[in-house]
Parts: sequence; structure tokens; C-alpha cells
Amino acid sequence: MLLNKANLRWLTGGSRLKIRVQHPRVHERKDRGGHYWFFRYREDVVQPDGKVKVTRKFHIIAPSRGEGGISLKQANLERDRFLTGQNAAQTRAEAAVQSALVANDPGQIIFGKLAELWRSNYVEKSAAGKPLVAKPTREKYINHLHHHILPRWKDARLADLRAPVVLSWLQDEARSWHMMSDLRGVMSGIITKAIEWEILPETFANPIHRVKLPKKWEVREKRILSEEQTAMVLAKLDEPGNLLICETCLDTGTRISEVTGLRVKYVDLDMGTIQIAERNWRGDIDVPKTDKSKRILVLGSLTPRYRSWIDSLKDKGRDAWVFPQENDAKQPRWDSGVRQALKRAAASLDLDFPGFGPHSLRRANITWRQQVGASSIEASRIAGHSKTKITDEYTLVPLKRQEDLTRRIQEKRAKAAKKLIVLKPREDVA
Repeated sequence: MLLNKANLRWLTGGSRLKIRVQHPRVHERKDRGGHYWFFRYREDVVQPDGKVKVTRKFHIIAPSRGEGGISLKQANLERDRFLTGQNAAQTRAEAAVQSALVANDPGQIIFGKLAELWRSNYVEKSAAGKPLVAKPTREKYINHLHHHILPRWKDARLADLRAPVVLSWLQDEARSWHMMSDLRGVMSGIITKAIEWEILPETFANPIHRVKLPKKWEVREKRILSEEQTAMVLAKLDEPGNLLICETCLDTGTRISEVTGLRVKYVDLDMGTIQIAERNWRGDIDVPKTDKSKRILVLGSLTPRYRSWIDSLKDKGRDAWVFPQENDAKQPRWDSGVRQALKRAAASLDLDFPGFGPHSLRRANITWRQQVGASSIEASRIAGHSKTKITDEYTLVPLKRQEDLTRRIQEKRAKAAKKLIVLKPREDVA
């Protein structure tokens, strides 16, 4: 699909050979002591320095008159027969392949060239009018590629991607463990796609797989507000739409993009549920993050609030947004406005902290849901996580919860001790 022999030299740093189909006109020459058919054609010649030189060639077909002479029609057939090999790029591309791969050594392919193909044919590619990569992920990939990966590895060959060198660069470049993981993932993905597209052989060992990241660390403290602090912050939100969005994240565990992506048809007021079928990321409407993110959630006591809110909308059509923009009802709200309002409310109470926002409310839901009796599997399914391991990372055990659990253990131990005191005199009597 992506690979052709003329591209291989370009991948290893040489010039990209042009694939051309030639069909020159056959002429008759009469001015050099005879009559014959001829044509001119172009041929690419790979030079020792790796550059490609285009030369103009002159080819005599056969006499046009006298003994052995052929007709113009026959001359055209002979021209086509001769150019079959040229148009198939046999002499041009095969020579380029042998030179480019340096005795079939894929390690000589330049990483930056593979990255260009990966970006144009995967990250920015669409199929049937739908992007292959969701917009948030696409922007993250392009940002990592442009600002971090290519400035260091654009001209490096695959053979240069040694694990110690790459790991050292990651530790210097990344501001967090998560960024380090993302950069490693992009680099690995570029090579994996090259294998999938048969640019690299299946036996090629992805060098990035040998890069083992250090123990995970967090730049920002994982933190949630207490129930009382959360109630105080929500009470400061005076815009009813922002308040209902935040309460939905807090009570149901939805992502902010899933709430702002709600349409009226996804709200079942009779059942008191919302269906997560779309997400809205800064105006980009797409399906949810993963297949497990597609789910139905119970609104509980928020149902009457949703009924009143939808009744107040100007557009109540099935495809209308539940939370439209104030100035344009045809567009959904962006998460940034909700986040700013929530952080202002928290800051006014001196409760704001780095990373606080609607996602913190989702983290609180996952934590509290398990505290009130849900299993980790139930919490994971409701949160729409693809793995329970992710739910574990979201779950916090606040000191208040620890104290409650510790006191319960101490109470059980105290009861056991009292029983022992009661039983001891009986043992003495015996």
C-alpha cells in the first residue's frame, strides 16, 4: 500500500525516484544515410553519492524502409515492448532498492522518513470520510512529533535507536512519567505501522520495545476534595448549566467530554438514564473513547433537574444538544468554560489545587462509589474504563476513610478483648 521500490531509497536518505509511465512518440529519421524509426525516453540513474540523475536516451527501433523495414504500427508495438520494463521501473527501482537498503539492511532506513509516512498515512488519514485517529489523540501525536521527537530523531537511522540512548533522551525530554510513556508509545507506533505496511520485515525487532521505563511517578498529587468541600465548591457555581454538568460528572462518573456531548435523544427521563454514545472535545464530535465507554448511566436524583433543564431549552429536538453554547444553540459547550468556572469557585474558597477540575469530580465518584459498597469491577464498568487497572489508579483512600476503617478494626478487637475478660474468671473457677 505505502511501500513501493521507488520509495525505499528515499526512506534511507536518497532521492525519491519518480514513478513515471512514458509513451513517447515514434519518429522517422531520413537524414543520416538511411531511414529508421526512433524515439527518445528518460532514465533515472542512481549516482555514487546517492543522488538521482535523469538522462535523456535515444533508442533506434528498426529500419523504416528497404530490407528489414517495418511499418509505423509495428514500430509503435516495439516501442511499447521496450518501455514495459522502463515503466515497471525495473532498471530504476530495482537498482535503487539494492543501493538503498545497503545489502538488505532495514536498520539504514531513516526514522524521520517513517514518521512522515506515519503522520500522512495514519494520523491525518481519513477513511470513508472519518478520521482514523480521534482529534484529541491526533493533536497529541502531532505535538509530540513536532516539538519533541523529530528535533532529536529526524535524521537518525533505525539502527541508531539504541535502548540506553533513547531512554536517556526520554528522561531529559519528558516532564512527567506519563509524557515519557507517550513519547515512547509514539516512536514504537511509527515502527509498528512500518512493519504492518510491509516497509519493514515482520522479523524486524522494534528497537523501542527494548526501552524499559523507570518506576512510575506522579508530577501532580492525586487528590480529591472531601464531601463537605465539594458541596461548598458546587454551591459557588451560579450558572445552572455548569452546575448540572459538574454534578453529572460527580454523581455518575462521566467524563466531561461525554456530558457536553449529550443530545436530547440520549436522555431517557422516564427511566432516569443517560446514554453515552458521543463525546465532544472542543467542538470535535466523535464516538466515545473506547467501546467500554459506550454505556448507560443512572441519573438518580438528578432526573428532575434534567427534566426542568431540557424543558427550558429553546431547541428540544432529539438531536439538540443538552448543554448548548449560550450564543449558538447549534453548538455544544466546550469543557474549558466549565473547568474555568469550577476552578474559580474552588479558588474563592481557597480549595483549588493543580489538576482540579471536572476530571477530579470523576475521580471522586470512582472513589466514593467503592466506599459505599460497589466492587472494583462495578466501579470500572460504570466509569467506562477498558481495564480495572485504570480504576485502581483513579481510586484514592482519603485519611478520613482510613480512620473509619481503622476504628472499625479497633472496635472489633476491643469487643474480642471484652469477651476474653468475661471468660477468664470462669476459667479460674474451673
